[in-house]
Parts: sequence; C-alpha cells; structure tokens
Amino acid sequence: MFILFAIVAVLVIVIALKLNETYFILCLCKRVRTKDGSKLEDKITVVPGIVPQFGNNFDLLESSPKAMFQYGRNNLQYAKGKSYLLYFLTAPVYSIATAEDAAELLQSTTVLDKSFIYKLLIAFLGDGLLISSGHKWFSRRKLLTPAFHFNVLQTFNDIFKEESLKLLKKLQCLPKEEIEVNDIVTEFTLNNVIETALGVSLDDLVGSAQYRKTIHDIEEVVIERIFNPLMFYDIVFRMFGRYKKHKHDLKIASDFSSKIIQKKREEYRQKQAQRRDNGEDIDENGKKKRYAMLDTLLDEESKGNIDHVGICDEVNTFMFEGYDTTSTCLIFTILNLALHPEAQEKCRQELANIGDFSSLTVFDFNKLDYLECVIKETLRLYPSVPFIARTCVTETHINGLILPANSQVNVHIYDIMRDPRHFSDPSTFKPERFTPENSANRHPFAFVPFSAGSRNCIGQKFAILEMKAVMVALLQHFEILPVTKLEDLSFEYGLILRTSQKIYVKLRKIVK
Repeated sequence: MFILFAIVAVLVIVIALKLNETYFILCLCKRVRTKDGSKLEDKITVVPGIVPQFGNNFDLLESSPKAMFQYGRNNLQYAKGKSYLLYFLTAPVYSIATAEDAAELLQSTTVLDKSFIYKLLIAFLGDGLLISSGHKWFSRRKLLTPAFHFNVLQTFNDIFKEESLKLLKKLQCLPKEEIEVNDIVTEFTLNNVIETALGVSLDDLVGSAQYRKTIHDIEEVVIERIFNPLMFYDIVFRMFGRYKKHKHDLKIASDFSSKIIQKKREEYRQKQAQRRDNGEDIDENGKKKRYAMLDTLLDEESKGNIDHVGICDEVNTFMFEGYDTTSTCLIFTILNLALHPEAQEKCRQELANIGDFSSLTVFDFNKLDYLECVIKETLRLYPSVPFIARTCVTETHINGLILPANSQVNVHIYDIMRDPRHFSDPSTFKPERFTPENSANRHPFAFVPFSAGSRNCIGQKFAILEMKAVMVALLQHFEILPVTKLEDLSFEYGLILRTSQKIYVKLRKIVK
C-alpha cells in the first residue's frame, strides 16, 4: 500500500512539474512564452516575489501608496532598467519600462482594453472614455474630439485668464508669503474644468471643496483594493472593506456632477431654440459650430446618440481626469521654478514683451516656448499619471513575447521618461531638453506624459493652455521662492502621482 501511494505521489509531482512549465499553478494562470521558443529569461527579467512559489502575490499585501512607488523602482533596478515580468493571481503582468517596448503597445490597434484596475473605478466614473472599450469607446472618442478643437480652446482662453486673475487676487490678499500649493492649485483647476469644458459657473454651485476631498477619498479606497487581490471581489469588499464610506463618497461625487449637468441642461434647452432662430449654430464659414464638451453631449442626447447615464459617465470622467492631473503638474511646475531660480528668470524674460495679461490670445501663449519647455520637463520628471495599464483580451504577440489571454500590460511612464539612454542625467531638471534642436532625434515614445496612440489624452492641449495661462499670471506678479525641498518629499503611486507631504513655496510680490 505504501509503495502504491509513493508511486501515485511521484506521478502527481511529475505531472504537476510538467504542467507548471505551461501554467503557473499557484498563480492560477498561464505562463508567458517567447515567440521564437527561446528561454523566457533570455528575453525578459522575471522578478521573483517574496514567496517565489506564489509569484508576486504576497509582494503588495499590507502595502501603501508610498511602498507601491518604491516597489516599482526596486523592480526596475532588479531588471537593470529594462522591462520585466510579474505573476499575480490569474494573470501575468508585463511591465514595460522602455520607449522601445512601449512603441509596439501604444501603436497597437488590438490591445486597447483597459486593465482590471480601472474596473474598480466604474462605480465612480461609469463606462466613460477612460474605461470603455470597443465600439462604445470609438464612438465616444469621435463624438468628443470636436469639443477640444483649437477653435473651442480659443473660447476657453478668456475663462482661463479670468480664473487666473481670480487666483492672483486671492494670493495677493493672503496675510503671509508662504502658501500651501496643493490647496490653492486644486481649487483653481477644478474651477477651470467646470467653467470651460462643462460651461457652468461655479458661482451658482456649492460643494466644490467637499468634491475635491471626496475625489481623494475615493482614490484612497480604490488603491486599498488594488493592494489586496481579495478586495477585487465585490462581495469581499462589501463585507470587509470600507464599502459604506466608499458608497457615501460616490454619492457626494455623483450629486455634485448631477447638479452641473442639470443646470447646463436647463440652459441648453433655453438657448437651443434661440440659436436656431438666430442662425447661431452656423459659423462664419457656413459650418456647424463646435461646442464645449457638455454642450456637445447635450446636443448628441437630443439626437438620440447618447443617454443621460452616458453623459454622467463622461462628465465624471473628465472632471476627475481634467482637474486632478492638471493640478498635479501645476504643483510640481511651481515647485521646480522655486527650486531653480535661473529657469524662473528665463521664463520671466520671455514674458517681458508679451503685453498685458488680459489681452493675451491663444497665439500669444503658444509663442512661450521656454515656459512650455519648463512644463514638459516637469511632466517628464513627475508625470501626473505615472503608469497606464491594458488587458490582453486574447493571446497577444508583442515584443517577441506571447502573452496569454487576460495578461495585464503596465506601461510605466515614470520610468520610460527617466531612461538615461534618452535623457542624460535623467533626475536633473533641464527644460532645455525640449528645445527643437534637442528634441529632434529623440525616440518618439521616450516622452509620453499624455500616453500615445489612439488612446492618448483627449485634453492635452486644453491642459497645456490652462497651465500656461496661470503660470504667466503668477510669474508676472510674484517671485516664487523655495520652502519645500525635493529631499523632504516621498512619492506615492496612486491613480495620480502624489507626495506624502504637502508642498509649500513663498510668493513674493514683484514691485513694478
């Protein structure tokens, strides 16, 4: 009997070992293979987990946003600056860390579906442009693209300037020079999104401060769920997670955006008849006028091309993406200029002959080449979205690898844009990297703060114009002096790149 048992045990072990060549049994997923049949480790670094037999499943348990940021840096170091592979429960994760590897993915017409991570945001953002896929994503992208046309951005310019002047007035009334940048900037960017893309005056709305706090709380819970694979399952999250608090926060966010939509819908109905009667739907060239985002959505709703739920999804998506990402870049831009007075002075010299702020046009802002270099270098060092993630719906061949269906592909934008092969001395702030002569021969996917390819950021020109407007206003009236230093900061990986600490600077009024 013992001999029979031993034989069976040996057979089970042999079968399991053979099966484990194709499947990572303890991760419940298929292994990644190479296209040419060569050894996987010769093509890509496979990062071992804390308990290697279980892949990387125990690496992030009881983790934190700060530890998650460091985890990415440690993995990159282990892989010697190249892309690497991780194995988690039910799926391998192909982590892209170089421009060369990112090129094939970002140009792909098939690997377009977002990762399961984004599905944790559906309760908040719905099936909007960030998360949707297939025909819905394509039709919504086509529908919304005209809302960010250059002609529409020109109409936003006055609002950007008006909000910048409101911010200046607020700063000039502060009792002391030292300010907390985070709080000031996030209020400004949310106001801009609501009054431009959504076309609603904040003077008639209450709750924007609560909304900003709620967004952070929602993200915090989503990140907690990412760190614990068991929390991916709704039933587990409802029983053991912060479900009640999350549900309450989602209602606050939903109620705030619903107020915006309702107010705009009433205005839209009143103005639509007037526009048609006066021929205001036609521009000077005889073409149908382009309208801002929420106007566009309401117009399409009247034609039956989108319903109320669809409008809510897109408004929630753009409010989240348009406000939080831009504010992050502005915070780091202000910090960089405080820490690098020589760059600040060059910006101010560029503004010397630009004229009165209130009369500046989009064309004037577009001429500010050095300021744009400063913004781009800030985005390179501190991308608002440090990584993006996709799912392989079917078996996928990419960069010489065969990824099984359900594999996750993470593009680590933060690491790609700090690759010393494309950016010498990558941790140093050097805006001159982005002059035309220095950018000419750079790899096209070495600088991708707005992603790239068909799923790139639809609002990137909106963001750059908004940031230029406020930075011009600040630089014309204040000298920005350092308080917080880089060494004082620890970074956090969330949906947005953040710091554990608040960032402070001094604003000293320029006497003219």
